[in-house]
Amino acid sequence: WRRTEAMFFDVALLVLKKDVAIEVRSREVVYTTVFFAVSCVLLFSFAFVKDGAPLGDAAAGILWIAVAFSGTLALGRSFERERQGETLKALLMAPAPRPAIYVGKLLGMVALMAVTEAVLVPLIALLFQADLFSRPVLLVVLLITGTVGFAAVGTLFAAMLVRSRTRDVMLPILLYPITVPVMIAGVKGTAALLQPVPDEAMAWMWIGLLAALDVVFITVALWVFEPLMTD
Repeated sequence: WRRTEAMFFDVALLVLKKDVAIEVRSREVVYTTVFFAVSCVLLFSFAFVKDGAPLGDAAAGILWIAVAFSGTLALGRSFERERQGETLKALLMAPAPRPAIYVGKLLGMVALMAVTEAVLVPLIALLFQADLFSRPVLLVVLLITGTVGFAAVGTLFAAMLVRSRTRDVMLPILLYPITVPVMIAGVKGTAALLQPVPDEAMAWMWIGLLAALDVVFITVALWVFEPLMTD
């Protein structure tokens, strides 16, 4: 059992290292994703900032909208690379646990989205005068739990649609309805931190919901990844 467990994590780490090494060399997906996310925030800033003052609590919603849109783009671009090089097919043919391949791809996607978020948070704090750094630990936990939930579903669907001609259309159609609870929890938790007096109890409640969604999404994805990819 221990040997099987060690093999599982070894395969997941190998897939993660492969994705990171390719991205470090090309920087194709990260540049595209960051540019798209920054463009979204800049466009929203023209609509929601009047006379130098932001309208309402726009910062929390815009942060998570930018995360969702840029994450969808990253999923599509990353798996397009896998399709062109037949890499995913080779991974599935390898004598390795298929759920470990999913975990490795998931970790790579979370790392890529984290880089984008590291750019987004200071930019939104500046443009929307949002005190996103008043509770940095809570904000980081919110972003991590929300990103994992979004990427868990997105990685499964992106892998499933990699051979489909309509993947660019089908991915958001499948992804967004299921990840709506993640987005709502992320927005509500972030908004709680942006109150004049940050509501830490409310933020932790939404973090707990995100953590529960993460467990559900990852468990289901690990369960269905192999039969879906076999079909």
